Amino acid sequence: MAEAGELSLDELFERLARMPVPDGYKVEVVEGTAHVSPQREVHREIVGRIVQVLESRYGPGVHVKSDERIDFPGDGNGFAPDVAKIADEAKMDDQGRWSYEDVEFVAEVTSESSAGNDYGPKRIAYALAGVPVYVIVDPYAGRCHAFSQVQGGEYRSEHTVLFGTPLDLTGTAIDLVLPTVGFPQD
Repeated sequence: MAEAGELSLDELFERLARMPVPDGYKVEVVEGTAHVSPQREVHREIVGRIVQVLESRYGPGVHVKSDERIDFPGDGNGFAPDVAKIADEAKMDDQGRWSYEDVEFVAEVTSESSAGNDYGPKRIAYALAGVPVYVIVDPYAGRCHAFSQVQGGEYRSEHTVLFGTPLDLTGTAIDLVLPTVGFPQD
């Protein structure tokens, strides 16, 4: 049997697809390691609110994706972002996946098991991919962190607000204000 490091990302996902993952969990691969994360009610509520804001701002035809595999730069990064806005003109590839080059915005809602990846390897991979705006919603700390102004594979700007304070993303590629009033906390 091949070791996980010897499998391609596609082969690893094929094996993961055959595993009995319980309802309410998502599977993604971060730096070649499979992670299974719970999707709690708090998580679903925040994701739903972010999707509503994006659809209100850009219209019902906007490409907003949740928990869909997108491969990002780095060794073994097959992420399933909680929320990803894809460029209007983007098309899926022959395998039915979106390209990281077309991702304009990503939001990740942390859980106890995913926080290390959201703040660490994912932030690095999103910056290397040139994702213009990356937001981490942390229901444990009651904060939202927005990263923008990508240069040289790094985010040059970070803006943090407490839940209840609007996250002003005007002037960024996403050009909207994300209301955080009512975001539930863990």
